[in-house]
Amino acid sequence: MHEVIAKGILSSNNGMNVYRGCSHGCIYCDSRSHCYGMNHKFEDIEVKVNAPELLEASLKRKRNKCIIGTGAMTDPYIHLEERIKNTRRCLEIIERYGFGVAIHTKSNRILRDLDLLKRINEKSKCVVQMTLTTYDEGLCKVIEPNVSTTKERFEVLKVMRDNGIPTVVWLAPILPYINDTEENIRGILDYCIEAKVKGIIVFNIGLTLRDGNRQYFYKMLDLHFKGLKERYIREYGNRYEIISKNSDYLMKIIRETCYKNKIICGVNEVFKYMRTLEDTKRNVQIKFDI
Repeated sequence: MHEVIAKGILSSNNGMNVYRGCSHGCIYCDSRSHCYGMNHKFEDIEVKVNAPELLEASLKRKRNKCIIGTGAMTDPYIHLEERIKNTRRCLEIIERYGFGVAIHTKSNRILRDLDLLKRINEKSKCVVQMTLTTYDEGLCKVIEPNVSTTKERFEVLKVMRDNGIPTVVWLAPILPYINDTEENIRGILDYCIEAKVKGIIVFNIGLTLRDGNRQYFYKMLDLHFKGLKERYIREYGNRYEIISKNSDYLMKIIRETCYKNKIICGVNEVFKYMRTLEDTKRNVQIKFDI
């Protein structure tokens, strides 16, 4: 890790990342892409030591309450958070000033901050977003090696359910020839139904590959899935969007299951829900980075 003094913390759309880089090791991570201009090794995590102070200054200046989004580029509950507690400090500020939060993670470390999330949800609005890609626990440890397992994340969703905190599941990415199966999708959907998630975000059954994350992904395919890199290159070339041949069939299963269980499934509708801060006097729609 290395520390920096950041110049700003909130984007124009009220999104923030208190870290840059990640220790979770997911083989498909888009944040490795060169287009984001990271000038340090991905695992050498940049810590914005003044993030809480910057956030407080920004919230003081805002005339209207809004939703603060975090976790779009770097998981706010990476391993360093246990010691540094930048995410918790920022949540304390969000709660103190009465703002809402939409927080995205793959880690059960978020349970440490359940007290804050409950208070934010009571005063304003808190949405916990959790990525679920792989029902099979063994496969999960291969493609997402240093993060809470899918079962552990499912347990987090149930805790949020029991505490009245709404949740959204990102069912993405799904990797062709690895986990793009009906069994996998139905297993994840069963978790979502039991946890009573508010919405599911799924764009297509597939993933995106850009310069930077493509090279790392292919390196991991060579390590764990012999011969699959060559199949990807043969079938997809250098495409940005890698869509599974099973996409239409699996998307139909997802839509039908969501409709049957009253889970918001349209991407725009889920984002609208997360970006809307409701109170008794008005509805305010606030956008943040995704």
